[in-house]
Amino acid sequence: MSFSRRFALLLALGFAAVAASAQTSTSSSNPAPDQAQAAPAGDSQGQLSVQARIKARREKRRADAIHEAYSHNWEIYTGMGYLRFRPGPGVPASSGVAAIPALERAHEYAWNVGVTRYFDERLGFSADGRGYYASAYVYNNAVSNSAITNPAISQYAFLAGPTYRFYLQPKFSIAGRVMGGMVKGNFSGDLASFTPAELGLWPDGTTFAASASLPVEYNLAPSIGLRVAPEYFLSGFGSATQSSFGFTVGVVYRFGKQ
Repeated sequence: MSFSRRFALLLALGFAAVAASAQTSTSSSNPAPDQAQAAPAGDSQGQLSVQARIKARREKRRADAIHEAYSHNWEIYTGMGYLRFRPGPGVPASSGVAAIPALERAHEYAWNVGVTRYFDERLGFSADGRGYYASAYVYNNAVSNSAITNPAISQYAFLAGPTYRFYLQPKFSIAGRVMGGMVKGNFSGDLASFTPAELGLWPDGTTFAASASLPVEYNLAPSIGLRVAPEYFLSGFGSATQSSFGFTVGVVYRFGKQ
């Protein structure tokens, strides 16, 4: 009987020891949840830090490239232009002479030169000169006995005003430009003994002019670019207002670092 009690006691102690050993082994093989999650959190923060540094370097390169292209004090440009211009109001019927209706819009082609002084990367002041040339169709009219139907006309404009780059990228930019000034029109140079009024053209003279354009530039290099500028052009020949649409295109050269 005493042997049986001793054996049972030893058996119980053995089971207790085995259970304690198993629990210890399980605890060591499975770390606490906080410890298990600590390493991934650290890795995630490290990855975010690397991405932030990469993004910062990329933004700095972009800012440096923009500064390199647009931090010049001066910009000169030259090229050509096009304008759809109505060369005259026509002539009403009188004294048995048939009327000449309002003249069709002429295709005017131009040379264009200009300079801009920039005060920072965005704001500048431009001075612009251009000459427009076209043939004005005056119909087969009775005044000149159809001897003159397409006389040559020309205009010369000088304009000045502010330019503002509102969108900058290393390779291209978009700006707004508003200018005002004067334009001299020559509508009688190809009419022989006739006057512009007889053929429905605007009278010769100098009048006000204004333009609003949207220059878009593509940079071939930090100091050289190509430009196209859709434009609205306003003039005031013959006590009337001429609203014309066109564009200028050309080459831009920048110099003089700010």
